Formats: sequence, C-alpha cells, structure tokens
Amino acid sequence: MKINADNFFSFDNVMLLQCDAVQTGTRNIEIRRTGSGPVYFNAYLTNFTQEDPITAAGLEVKVRRRFYRLERDDRDTSVRGDRGQTVHQQTTRWKRISLENLGQVNSGDLVEVELLIDSKNDYEYLLLEDRKPSGFEPADQRSGYINEGLRAYRELRDDRVSFFLSQLARGNHSISYRLRAETPGRVAALPARIEGMYAPELVGNSDEFKLQVTEMAEKQE
Repeated sequence: MKINADNFFSFDNVMLLQCDAVQTGTRNIEIRRTGSGPVYFNAYLTNFTQEDPITAAGLEVKVRRRFYRLERDDRDTSVRGDRGQTVHQQTTRWKRISLENLGQVNSGDLVEVELLIDSKNDYEYLLLEDRKPSGFEPADQRSGYINEGLRAYRELRDDRVSFFLSQLARGNHSISYRLRAETPGRVAALPARIEGMYAPELVGNSDEFKLQVTEMAEKQE
C-alpha cells in the first residue's frame, strides 16, 4: 500500500489485515518513507481464541482470579456496657472456602471473587473488568467508590463488574466483590481482563473458570 499526494486526503489512515491474510509464524511490518517529513504510526494485533479453557496471559500487568464460597461463622463476644455490666454481642463473620475449577455451589450461596493484580510498573487510568458467570448477581446493588484493597470506582453492569483505577502502583494488589448464585446449571466465567484506557497494548487476562450450581435441597420438617 502506498500513500502519496494523490490519495493523502482520501486515505482513511488504516491498513487492516485480517483472517487468512495473517498467518502463523513471525511476520515483519516494514514502513518506508520517501522524503524528509515525519512519519507517525501505530500497530495493533487482536485475536479471537477458541481454546477451552481460556488460559491466562499478560506481560506488564497480570491478573489472577480466585473464587470462594462464603459460610456464616458468627462469633459471640463480650463487651463492657455503659454501666460496667457485661453485654454479649453477636458479630457477623464469614468463612471463605476456596473453590476449584468445576467446583460446586448451591443456589443461594454467597460467593466472593478475588482479583489479584501484579504490576511491573506504576500506571494510571486502567480498567479492570470481570465478566460474571451466568445466573449470578452482585450482592451489592449500587455502583460507587470502594476503598477496600485498591481504591477504585466500581460499576455494576448486567454481564460484568468494572473497576476504574486512576492509579496502580508497582507490585501486588487485591480487590474483591461478592456474588450470589441463583440459577442452577453449569456456567463459565470468562477471564477477568485489565487494560490501559489510553494504552490498549497494556493488557492482561486471567484464566477462565467454570462452576456447577445445584438446586438447594428443601429442608424436611
């Protein structure tokens, strides 16, 4: 493809190679210039995978995902009242039980999703998105800022939970949220993905994760 004075203003600034035009193996992109004017260009590669399961990938930023089933583990504590008397209080606590891929939960169970981020440098303005499994709904109902772990603006959408990060320091970070299993069946959670909002080449994704949701057995009287 050539760009010259004849097509300079009609050229749409894009040269797209797709499907069979991009074959496996090493490929070189060569840009030649005639004259002394500056040349500015960007090159991007996107791909669609049919692998099952989808595996993790990433270089500068990486994200891992863990699933936990939550069980109530309330504790009774004793505190001193305003008159010096002993007052018994019950504290709501949860015990996390790690779930493996193809693990099983019951309809109605509360599940915690933990996203672990490994960043090699300091970055600004990143988007972390986790596509929730079909039949799961967020335990919280409102979007907004969260301060537990990473500070981020969390947005609850129909098919995913999005975290907008204005800053990400180098090192390891963790952020989590909770889902409730509702619809029985075997479901797949597509990989969580982190990417630079203004630098799409900065990207990483987690493994795919599958769960089996069963109908909760009714209690017999």
